[in-house]
Amino acid sequence: MSVIAIIVCSTREGRFSEKVAAWINAELSARQNIEAKLLDLRDFPLPFFDQAVPPGMPVRQPYGNPIVQKWTAEIGSCAGFIFVCPEYNHSIPGVLKNALDWVCEEWQRKAAAFVSWGGVGGGRAIEHLRAIATALHLAPSYTAVHLPFATLMAHFQGGDVGAALEQSKQSAITMIDDLLWWTATLKGARSEAR
Repeated sequence: MSVIAIIVCSTREGRFSEKVAAWINAELSARQNIEAKLLDLRDFPLPFFDQAVPPGMPVRQPYGNPIVQKWTAEIGSCAGFIFVCPEYNHSIPGVLKNALDWVCEEWQRKAAAFVSWGGVGGGRAIEHLRAIATALHLAPSYTAVHLPFATLMAHFQGGDVGAALEQSKQSAITMIDDLLWWTATLKGARSEAR
């Protein structure tokens, strides 16, 4: 069984990402041999990265902060990731960038997929996140879910977000299919390399 984390990438009050994460969690949980796990950045109030040695350095000692240890252990326990990420100012939220920067080895050679919203369906956030993921040795999926702006507006106006999200269901299915293929492929390759 593979564990796939759905990472809730926003911590702001009144966030839309909780609804999107619950929707993706339901889609992913319907798959066989998969354990879906929600990782909400609100539950990991990481300090701003300030260490003398970055995570990727081989001489680095384990970090002492218990929240960092918990976050790193969660990332290490997963075989793949779905980032549920709003677009903030043509990029990703700062809290997500900080969470990504605290970890190195635990991300490596695992699959990643993306769900976003905002201007142009969150496309700029996903492009930035793909570049960061590649630098962390994650394998970012080409397919993604770009939620239409009307879906976000339904959230802010108190409308039926579920119906709006359902219009993107086929995109979610395709993204999950690709993510699970890459997850299985990379998991097999990691096992062979040991």
